[in-house]
Amino acid sequence: MVSSEKHSLGRLGRWWRGLPRVPDFALDPSERDALQRAAKSDLAKLYFSRHGRVAHKWVHYLDIYDRYFSPFRDKNVKLLEIGVFQGGSLELWREYFGPRAAIFGIDKNPECAHRVDAPNQVRIGSQADPAFLKSVAAELGAPDIIIDDGSHIGRHQRASFFTLFPLLSEGGLYVIEDIHTSYWPRRYKGGLGRRGTAIHLIWQLMDDMHFWYHLRPKWPSLASQIGGLHIYDSIVIIEKKTALPPRHIMVQ
Repeated sequence: MVSSEKHSLGRLGRWWRGLPRVPDFALDPSERDALQRAAKSDLAKLYFSRHGRVAHKWVHYLDIYDRYFSPFRDKNVKLLEIGVFQGGSLELWREYFGPRAAIFGIDKNPECAHRVDAPNQVRIGSQADPAFLKSVAAELGAPDIIIDDGSHIGRHQRASFFTLFPLLSEGGLYVIEDIHTSYWPRRYKGGLGRRGTAIHLIWQLMDDMHFWYHLRPKWPSLASQIGGLHIYDSIVIIEKKTALPPRHIMVQ
């Protein structure tokens, strides 16, 4: 007998296989021009007009990033991105944030060490290695923005978060991309309702952000540092901001 979960995964698989498999960077010039003309945010316009190393982002991320990242532009922002791929993402951030930014990427693939141009820098190591992550953060200085676009495996995402979020600057942003992989078994070790995924982490952080009302935070040292959780399709942005006791005032 086939379980309902397997049945639903089978339908998902058929739907997924039916989607176009043409990579975004293979768009012909007319399609790319149309996307650039339709772009609403500065980052989206930049993404579809740029040339250089390959970058790969879900299109709806671009406007979300622009909304939260724009206050950091043309400042001494320190950005750390987990997952270098072909190096295009680091180039994109350099073009977006400007010459004053300090931009580091990390990846476990040694080939990524050569997919970067100064002043951007890449360090090779595992996102699940706290000692390595701390050494990179110390070299960069307290990051203002951290983007996890690494393995997308729950235990790796959690290891990176618990190591790096405490090192994030006050008012900084911690981003986890592609959290939809939390629902996928096998390669990503996920599943609907499964513990230990990025989605499960977000649930727990939501509870801890409201610790004032139940007084049982799972991570007391982190609970008072979560300024906000902004959840969108496949991406979450976690603000680091020292939380003050909530107040409510009646005025007339």
